Parts: sequence; C-alpha cells; structure tokens
Amino acid sequence: MSFDKVLVIVSGIIGIVFTYWFFLAKREKVTEIADSSVDIIVEGGYSPNIIAIPKNKTTKINFLRKDSNDCLDEVVLGDFKIRKKLPLNEKVTIELTPKKSGEFTYSCGMNMYHGKIIVK
Repeated sequence: MSFDKVLVIVSGIIGIVFTYWFFLAKREKVTEIADSSVDIIVEGGYSPNIIAIPKNKTTKINFLRKDSNDCLDEVVLGDFKIRKKLPLNEKVTIELTPKKSGEFTYSCGMNMYHGKIIVK
C-alpha cells in the first residue's frame, strides 16, 4: 500500500473519531438545585441550560435576560403551559411544582434556543 493511501485512511479515521467526539460524546452539565431557587442568565442561550429540581417541591426559576436578541424576549415551558415575556435586564420568576418525574424542555419564543428541566 502506498504512502498516500495510508495517509488518506489515517486521516479518515481521525476525522470520524473527531466527528463522533464533537457531536455525540459531549456530556451535558446538569446543575442540581440545592435550595428552592435557581438563576438562569439569558444571553446567547440559557446558562445553565440544564437544571435538576425535586418532584412535588416548589422551585423558583429566575430568568435574567441580558441579550437584546428579540428571539430571547420570551421563554416557553410547553409541558407546564407557561409562556412569559422576559424584559431586558429584569428578573422574571417562574414558580414550578412538578407532579411527575421526567425531562421537560423549555425554549425561546421562536424555538431556537433550548434548555432542559430534569425532575427527580
């Protein structure tokens, strides 16, 4: 086998491994809520974007929007039937008392930015 064929095969394998690592092997960082509230900064997305809250306990989720992007001026928690406007630089609190365990998503009003609430 010639050197150029070996180089192409090795490059292909490296490309496959990198693609797998970049798109599939990333672990999601879950923020566990120790007390009854959490602050989520809305700036180019949601930070933290994955939170874990307890079942049957009221949790306050405070959204603070710092991004003037019109897409982020609203947050939608479809599973909880909640839609709230997020004025720029104002804290908006949403109280949740989830009755069942599972993973629930939330998004911006245009469904371009996403987050996840894990109820344990």
